[in-house]
Amino acid sequence: MIPEVLTAGQFATVYNALSLVIAAQLFTAIFLVIALPRVLPRYRTALTIAAIVCGIAAYHYFRIFASFTEAFETETPGGLGDFSQAIGVGFNEGYRYVDWLLTVPLLLVELVAVLALTRKAQNRLLWMLVPASILMIAFGYPGEISSDPVARTIWGILSTIPFLVILYVLFVELTKSLAVQPVRVRRTLSNLRWLLLLSWGVYPIAYLLPSFDIGADGWVYKQVGYSIADIIAKAVYAIVIYQVARTKSFIEDPSFARAEEGHAGETAPAAARR
Repeated sequence: MIPEVLTAGQFATVYNALSLVIAAQLFTAIFLVIALPRVLPRYRTALTIAAIVCGIAAYHYFRIFASFTEAFETETPGGLGDFSQAIGVGFNEGYRYVDWLLTVPLLLVELVAVLALTRKAQNRLLWMLVPASILMIAFGYPGEISSDPVARTIWGILSTIPFLVILYVLFVELTKSLAVQPVRVRRTLSNLRWLLLLSWGVYPIAYLLPSFDIGADGWVYKQVGYSIADIIAKAVYAIVIYQVARTKSFIEDPSFARAEEGHAGETAPAAARR
């Protein structure tokens, strides 16, 4: 499904999209590590997992970026001409699926961790979410690398089945757990599920684009779609997890909140404090 030729514009579009994801994931991971002391210890596991997710994504996007730049070459000075597939070198789409196989289960663990439920409740949710997420990615990969539209469709349908299981858990089972959360974070936690649904909804659309008769644009749009979805599902999602953890930390420990507010006041510019 990889096009033999990309125009300069198509090449630049994918190049810039991959570069954007590297920056977003890498610096989100750095921020989360620095921000660990800004939440109570019980919520640092969620932030640590979020940082690991973004770090794994940044690493794999480095590999995707390198694979992409090696897979296409041009003889035109300045890269203004068409880019053709390099002889003996292919673009490795498998990096994405290795990344998703690791990060998608961790995203769900991240969400359950920030809820700070009892161990029994956490285990019950994770035993439903993690296996389903692994199956969703595993079923998607054979279709991704297939050039047969029928095979892509069959594997896509199989991948959708565990996806529906995840949706059931997020919007039915997880709703029961929201009742024990502080009122100030219930809406945010509820919206996190919609954020996941929004970002994950991009993947099947991008997955199907190469099957339409739109030439190399289908492949380019797929790469851009995957990239945008990964930013939303990992970097943006992680920042929201941080906000939830920080809000819950303030609610549960007023002394911690006062210390944090005092620290913020000390570090604010003098003019702002006045």
